[in-house]
Formats: sequence, C-alpha cells, structure tokens
Amino acid sequence: MFQVEENKTVYKVDDKIMGEVDYPHIDDKTVNITHTFVDPSLRGQGIADQMLKKAFEYFEENNIEVKCTCSYAKNWVEHHKEKLCQKKKMS
Repeated sequence: MFQVEENKTVYKVDDKIMGEVDYPHIDDKTVNITHTFVDPSLRGQGIADQMLKKAFEYFEENNIEVKCTCSYAKNWVEHHKEKLCQKKKMS
C-alpha cells in the first residue's frame, strides 16, 4: 500500500515499510526530495516510480514546489518532465 505521510511517501507490505521517498521541507511551499529507497527484494517492480507518482500528485494538490537532490528522483523528473509540465499548465 502506498501512503503519503509527513515529509515522505512510503510503500508498506504487512505494515512494514518496504520503500520510501523522503522530502523534507525547505520552506512552507517547497520540499527537497533527498532519498529514494526500495527494499532489494522488490526492486525492478516499479515501486519507486509509483511512490514518486504519488508524491507528485500530493505536491500538485497542495501547490508545493519541488527540488531534487536524490539522483533517482532527478532522473525520474527528467523522464516525466513533459507530463509534469502539462499537468501544471492544465491546472
């Protein structure tokens, strides 16, 4: 199950966190994605991609700007940039 929590989005299996995207606040309207983790047993199944999708849905709904210092998140944003920009233009 994917959950947005304070400063992070997590993936849980049987109430155990098996994946996590951390994004501490820089200020009231800006977060920095600093870390993406998926348990080795679940890697390659698209869990990190889905966690970032959930996180960006939350950011969009709450008008939160995003910075990325996490290399995985930087690459993910680069690959989804066109879709993310289209969503912003539509809102």
